[in-house]
Amino acid sequence: MKIKFLLLFILTGYYLSYTQTKTGTDSLKHYNYEKLEEKFYNYNYDGKPGKAKLIAQYYLAKAKQEKNTSQIAEGYAFMYANENEKDALKYIDSVAVLTKHSTEDAYPARIYLMKANIYFKFNNQKEALNNYIIGLKYARQKNNKRQIALAETNIAYLNSYIGKDAEAAKVLRYYMDNTDYLTENELEKIRVNLADCYIEINQPDSAKILISKGLQTFRKKDDYRYYQYLGLSGFYHLKLKKYRNALNDLTACTTYFLANDDIREKTYALLYLGKSYAELNEKEKAVENFTKIDSIITKTAYIFPELRETYTYLIDYYKDKNDHEKQLYYVERFLKIDQTLDSHFKYVSRELPRLYDTPKLIEEKENILNDLKFKKAFFYISLIILLFAQLIVLCLYYQSKRREKHHKKIAQDLILKAHTKILSGGAAESQKEVSPTPPQADPVKDKNTSIISEDTTQAILKDIETFESKEQFLNKGITLVTLAKKIKTNSKYLSEIINTHKGKNFAAYLNDLRIDYAINRLANDRKFRSYKIPFIAEELGYNNEQAFTMAFKKRTGTPLSIYLKEIEKSEASKKDQ
Repeated sequence: MKIKFLLLFILTGYYLSYTQTKTGTDSLKHYNYEKLEEKFYNYNYDGKPGKAKLIAQYYLAKAKQEKNTSQIAEGYAFMYANENEKDALKYIDSVAVLTKHSTEDAYPARIYLMKANIYFKFNNQKEALNNYIIGLKYARQKNNKRQIALAETNIAYLNSYIGKDAEAAKVLRYYMDNTDYLTENELEKIRVNLADCYIEINQPDSAKILISKGLQTFRKKDDYRYYQYLGLSGFYHLKLKKYRNALNDLTACTTYFLANDDIREKTYALLYLGKSYAELNEKEKAVENFTKIDSIITKTAYIFPELRETYTYLIDYYKDKNDHEKQLYYVERFLKIDQTLDSHFKYVSRELPRLYDTPKLIEEKENILNDLKFKKAFFYISLIILLFAQLIVLCLYYQSKRREKHHKKIAQDLILKAHTKILSGGAAESQKEVSPTPPQADPVKDKNTSIISEDTTQAILKDIETFESKEQFLNKGITLVTLAKKIKTNSKYLSEIINTHKGKNFAAYLNDLRIDYAINRLANDRKFRSYKIPFIAEELGYNNEQAFTMAFKKRTGTPLSIYLKEIEKSEASKKDQ
């Protein structure tokens, strides 16, 4: 039963498809060759390749049925426009065979121009240039102004491809204003590319005139052309740093072109949209659009020079995210694409001036090559700097990890000593457990040469012991003078005895007492540990938090923050047990 329904569904679908196709082709019977040609070019330039292909198929079938050789050749010429590279070249070869002995002045120039268009479309700029030059040569021989114009405007597009937008703009502007032998669709293509060149060479006013006219002309009349100009409007605003305006235009045209099969338009729309988000520091959205571009390139191999910016942004983004795997992936993608672009760029830059007989191009040949060398050198220098910076970051990261591990070990040892210490030992005993910092002040005198009597010495030592046991070192504002006064001796005697018997000057002695007290109390007193650092510092007799944390690090060799974290870990592990 299921199989019957499936067969019925397939047959029904086939019938509907056949009926629709038949209805479409039947409606074309009323058109002559001229009308069919007009409809073909309209569909083709409006970004409707499916409908254009249907017209081409009917045109060819009609010509074959009528055995009209010239129209059969024209049918093959239409068929090549919306095919893959291999099949397109086969159709062009068929045109070449049929027109081999043609007396029309369009041949053989047209053959080479069609081949050039296919090579340009499928990213083979080298062969595109070669065929445009040959086509231009034959067009000049036959004095075919239309084909000369087509060859020179397409060579201008190649000039724009290698970054010579000013030179391209001169040619495009000339043919926009001084020809009556190009179709409206061909002139519209010139206007679109000229607006793009104006934006690139920082002539926004000239670009705006063309863009505004295009938007006004095609609004609600021709969606494809309208969104082309809307994309140019987005690029125009991007150049003027009006990024929100750019986003409004580019978001709409990106949505439109992603739903259509125009690889060039949707790739550029995504590029400019991503760049707008990048300028607004909306990195995630920028990366989203640049990633879509990479996906399109992977599927279609369609590339152009501006793509370099996409990959350098992705490389930097994943470097900042510390995602080395994706960073490496985009570095490799960048190098592969850059190699291909560089190959095409070099060839077109070298051969276009040599082959295309224009004096100005010959004069600028050296500038193009020097610019290419600079860009190449700049890229590799940038890449080396990028890799070197990455290496430094990695080294610093591993060093910080080693330091952190060392600090944690010190903190763990301090905690262990604090937990195992005899509670009655007080702060004085703890001084024996923490390795003291080296003495750093008053020179220590030998006991045998001291002018202080033994009785006085013992009395002062006893007072010092009381000072330690009663934790009077926690009081704020204690100095050598105030302590000497408190124990009824002079500061010189007190300083000498602390230097001699404690092995350090008074400041170091006082700091060590306080820090050793902090080590033990923080480890054993949860409530004290819960206080904020400024409060703890005040409790220990310090004037501020910074003085306390610096003294702690100097005494123990580990930061206070790590010591506190390790205490919490230790407490948590006890609970788990």
